[in-house]
Amino acid sequence: MKFLRQPTLNTLGIESTLGFFKNGRLPYTAESLVDSIFGPAGNRGSLVISGANGIVGAGKAMQLGSRLAPYGVTIVGLDFPGAADGIGRQYPGLQRAFGEEGANRIMSNFVRLSYDGKALPAALKQFNPKFLLEAIPEILPVKRAHYELFRRSFPEIEIRSVTSGFPSSELGVGVAHPSFPHEINKVWETIEEKPTDITRLLWALGMVPVPTTDNWSFILDVLFCGVTLAASRYHNATNMPYWKIDKYVRRLLGPNPFRAHDAIGAKGANFLTWSCLHHLAKQYGELFEPTPDLDERMATGQDWYPLNHFRPLVNWSMAAEEEKEFNVWMLGAILQMSSLLLHEKRGHLSHINAMGELCAQFRRGVLSWIRELGADESRRIVEAYHKLHPEAAKSCWYPESFSALESVEGQQLYVNAEHDGNVGVITIGRESYNSDVDAELNRAIDWLAAQGIRRVILTGDFHLATQLVGADTSDFFPALENRDRGFEISRNWSRTARRLDSDFETSVGFIGGKRCLGGFLELMMHCHYVVAAEDAQVGMPEVTLPVIPGMEGCHWAFRKTDASHWPKLIQLLMSGTMISASQAQGWLLDYAGSLEESLSVAWKLVMGEAGGIPRRQTERNALTIPVQTNGAGANAGVSDDARRAMMETVRKSCACTIEEAIDVQAKMSADFMSSELCRRGKIGQEFGKVMSV
Repeated sequence: MKFLRQPTLNTLGIESTLGFFKNGRLPYTAESLVDSIFGPAGNRGSLVISGANGIVGAGKAMQLGSRLAPYGVTIVGLDFPGAADGIGRQYPGLQRAFGEEGANRIMSNFVRLSYDGKALPAALKQFNPKFLLEAIPEILPVKRAHYELFRRSFPEIEIRSVTSGFPSSELGVGVAHPSFPHEINKVWETIEEKPTDITRLLWALGMVPVPTTDNWSFILDVLFCGVTLAASRYHNATNMPYWKIDKYVRRLLGPNPFRAHDAIGAKGANFLTWSCLHHLAKQYGELFEPTPDLDERMATGQDWYPLNHFRPLVNWSMAAEEEKEFNVWMLGAILQMSSLLLHEKRGHLSHINAMGELCAQFRRGVLSWIRELGADESRRIVEAYHKLHPEAAKSCWYPESFSALESVEGQQLYVNAEHDGNVGVITIGRESYNSDVDAELNRAIDWLAAQGIRRVILTGDFHLATQLVGADTSDFFPALENRDRGFEISRNWSRTARRLDSDFETSVGFIGGKRCLGGFLELMMHCHYVVAAEDAQVGMPEVTLPVIPGMEGCHWAFRKTDASHWPKLIQLLMSGTMISASQAQGWLLDYAGSLEESLSVAWKLVMGEAGGIPRRQTERNALTIPVQTNGAGANAGVSDDARRAMMETVRKSCACTIEEAIDVQAKMSADFMSSELCRRGKIGQEFGKVMSV
C-alpha cells in the first residue's frame, strides 16, 4: 500500500480507507467495541461521568448517552448534592433532536447519584462501572484523589479526564478532552500511550477523536485561548471595545472570541481560558501570560459584552494603517503559537489544521493560512508582532518550524490519496469545499496518475469529514464584488471535477456520511458511478441561498440520465430540499444500500465488476430541457427570481456541447453571484455580517 501522506485514521490504529472497500466493511463496529469496554450484552457495565451537572459533564452525558442507549450501557451521573441540575437543562435539546419519546427513552437510561467527594456512594457498585469520564473542577490534587477513590473500589476501571489543560503525565490517566461547544461538537482531543478501544469507540459512534501529544493544554485551547489573549492584549494597547475587536477578529479569522465566552457561560469559560493560559505561561513564558482583563474576569465571571452597551449607536472603522497593525497583533500571536504546535509536533498536521476550523470557528485552518502566506512572510509577521509585544520574543518562538508545511504532509492538509498498485482512493477531510481542497485534489489526482493508477474511488475520509455539506460560501465573498473572481472559481472547480471523468478508466464516487450536498454532490456526479449509504441525504440547496451551482450541477446530471428523470432533477434544483440516497437511486445515484453493501458495490464497480449496474454515459451534445420553475413542494423561502435564474442556467448550459457548457455555466454562476438578488440572500447577508465592521 502506498500513501500520498499518512492517513489520519492511522493515528487511531485503524487500517487504510482502501481496506474498507476491499473488505466490504469498517474494521470496528460500535457494538463490538461496547462489548470490549463494557462487557457483553446481558452483563453490561456502566459509564460514570463525574461532575455530571457541569457544562462539560452534562453535555457529554447527553452526547454519549444518546449514542450508547441502543447498546444498553447505563450512564451514571455523579455530582455533589447541591450542584445545579445541568443534566436537566439538556433535556429540551434531546427533545429537539430525538422527539419526546426518543428523549424519554434516552433519559430512562440515566442514573443520578450524589456523593461528598470523599467516598463513593454504595449504590454505585450495582451498576458495575467500567469507564469513568472525569469532568470535575481543574484542581490537580483533587483530580488525582478522585482517580484513587475510583481505583480502590474498581481496580479495572478505564479512566479518562476531560481536563482543559493538564497533561496525562500530570494526571496519571488518559485524556479525552471534548472541544466546545460541549453539547454539540463531536471532536475530542485524546491522549493515550497507544490507540485504545476507548478512542475507537468514539470514532465508531460517529464522533471525531483527534490524538495529540502529551503537552500542557491542547491544540484547540492554544488556538482559541490564544486568539482571546491576543484580542485582550489589543484592547489593553488601544482601549478598543471588546465588541469592536470581535468584529475585526471575525473578519480576519472567523471567530468572535469574547462573544463566544459569554455564549458558553462567562463564569466557566473565563476560568477555563485563564487556567489554560496561566499554565501555558508557566511552561512557555510571556507569550501566554494572561492580561489583567483576563485575571479580573477569571475572578468575577463577568461577561465581556455588557447588557446595555452602545454597539448599535457608536460605530466606526479603523484606518488602513490601524487595521494593518491590528492584523499584526492578532496574526503575529497566533502564528507564533502555531510555531510551538509545529515544533512540539503536537499532532498530525491535518489534525492541527482542522482543530481551528472544526471547533474554534476559524474560517481556515491556521496551517493553511501559514502555507498561503509562506514561511518567510509568516516569520516577518511574527517579528513585527515582537515590536508591539517585545516580551513575546523572549521564548517559545520557533521560526524554522514553518518549513514543515513545505512537506507533502503540509501540502495535503485536507486531501489524501492511497493505492495498492491497481486501485486508488482519494479521501477528502474537510466538510466544505474551498480553493485549498480544490488545489489539493488536483495534486492527489496528479500523484495517482504518476503512480499509473487508472481506477479510483472518491470519498470522505471517514474521520475529519463526517459529512460533505457543499462549497465553503466564504470563498464566494470576493465574487460578490468582482464577477471575474466568480467566473474563475466556477470554471477552475469544474475543471477539477471533470478530471474524475476524463483522467481515469473508472471512477466511483462514494457517499458514506450523513449528507452530501451542493458542490460536493456536483463533484461526485462527475465520477462514472456514484454509490451511497442508503440513509445518507443528498441535495442541491443552492437556490435557498440563493446562488447558481458552479460545478456544473445545472447540466452534468441531465447529461447522465434519460429525459424521463429530468423532472426529478429540476425538482431537486428548484426546491433546494434534501432526499435520501435511496430516493435518488437510478437517476442521480447508481446504487444505495447498507453501508457494508455500498462499500462492496463500490469495490466491485471500480474493479470492473458492474454486477448489473450499467455505466451511465455522459451526453456530450446539446440537450433541450423543458422549462419548469414552479418547484412543486419547494421551500417556501425560495424566490421565484432565483428559480427562474436556476432554470435559465439549466436550459442554456444544456443547450450547447459539453465542451462549451463549462464556460456557459461558469459565466451564469458568476453573473448571479455579483447580482443584487444574491447579495440580498444568505451569502450576501453573511458577507455583510463578516466583512462590514
